[in-house]
Amino acid sequence: MNINPQLKPEHLSDNINHLWSLSGEKLKSMTSSLKESKGSPVVTVNGSYKPRSWTDWTQGFQFGSELFQFNATGDSYFLDLAIDNIKNKMTSHVSHFGVHDHGFNNLSTYGNLLRLMREGKIPQDSWLENYCVLALQLSASVQAQRWTSIPEGGFIYSFNGPHSLFVDTIRTIRILVAGHLLGHHSSGENDIKINLLKRAYQHALATAKFSVYYGEGRDSYDIWGRTAHEAIFNTNDGNFRSPSTQQGYSGFSTWTRGLSWAMLGFAEQLEFLQSQDRLATFEELGGKAHLEDIFLKAAKATCDFYIKHTALDGIPYWDTGAPDLVHLPNWKTENSDPFNDFEPIDSSAAAIGAQALLRLGNYLKKEASAEADTYWSAGLTVANTLFKEPYLSSDLKHQGLILHSIYHRPNGWDHISENSKIPNGEACMWGDYHARELAHYLNEVIKGESYYTFFQGIVSE
Repeated sequence: MNINPQLKPEHLSDNINHLWSLSGEKLKSMTSSLKESKGSPVVTVNGSYKPRSWTDWTQGFQFGSELFQFNATGDSYFLDLAIDNIKNKMTSHVSHFGVHDHGFNNLSTYGNLLRLMREGKIPQDSWLENYCVLALQLSASVQAQRWTSIPEGGFIYSFNGPHSLFVDTIRTIRILVAGHLLGHHSSGENDIKINLLKRAYQHALATAKFSVYYGEGRDSYDIWGRTAHEAIFNTNDGNFRSPSTQQGYSGFSTWTRGLSWAMLGFAEQLEFLQSQDRLATFEELGGKAHLEDIFLKAAKATCDFYIKHTALDGIPYWDTGAPDLVHLPNWKTENSDPFNDFEPIDSSAAAIGAQALLRLGNYLKKEASAEADTYWSAGLTVANTLFKEPYLSSDLKHQGLILHSIYHRPNGWDHISENSKIPNGEACMWGDYHARELAHYLNEVIKGESYYTFFQGIVSE
């Protein structure tokens, strides 16, 4: 990846404004076409968003996008739409015991709505505020129940079952942190109180140990920053057994969207730790400094891997071990090519990864680290590519905002057009949401009014 150290956030202002102008029209088009359909929008097919049944984890990205659109433009249409959708369609996601995605669905909606209220962006409404707080507390409690104990602590298990730790889930632990900040705990058998923050950080420690590699000889494919999508455990004794994957090429290659989730999840938790004084929960897990050391190692390793194993312009292919990359021998030293004949790009990994690089840079800047500028400039480089063609879709007939994303390459779930040999030209709900979240993050930096975090507005000042 060729990092441009000259880029400043304000250099992206025109492209960000253009993104918001396109985004509003695409959200309206999607809302109109989905009125009679059932299920959450997942990916586009020939430019139109379609539901796809696997697990229902994308609804919050749809309504969260509406909130970001209002935040960016002040258009009350999107606020009213989002509030109506949240009230009528999000309750099942709060009480969903079958997924590991609560931090995606519910912080994107109830969390963002609470933030808007507490920032004074929308009128105070005590009923609506309490409604959002209760939803976040309950969501955190439900998520905490999806737990597998291991000798080192435990983890929130994936929809595959109690043996399965997904790298993705490092970003959904935000819901547990939010629940803790709102003064809540979960309850187990015999009224045992479950500390939500402790459970979140036990999960993070397990992810750092078993999902991220550090070049320390763990296996033949152990290199600095590689991630495994899935870690498999023996549930009889809690011991780790093997790496695996669901959406990547193999357990011994790196699925780049999983890599990006790890990058962002650890970077966000570093920012949270940086904002906090010593808490009793931190001491139970070895202390704040100990947690920061582990999270920083994981964040730097994964961000370094992204920088080293992506295309020149900062957009990654879907898996760094994808078999037909052999036909693209210069894929790391040339700009990404979503129209090649061999392996697809995943722009959604870039939308997630760009924010991670920026957040790690911000954290290190506050720590007066000489490495801060590298990660910060890398994040701006990725965003600068993503917010322009061929990734930003200017076609208002296409409901997708960011093109050339991948959902499930091994299962063949991504649309391939007649004139292409690989999936390209389509969008996904999480890619579009994270592009909007990235644009919001940069807007806040450019304006200098506040700094957007997942815990911003969770607790009243």
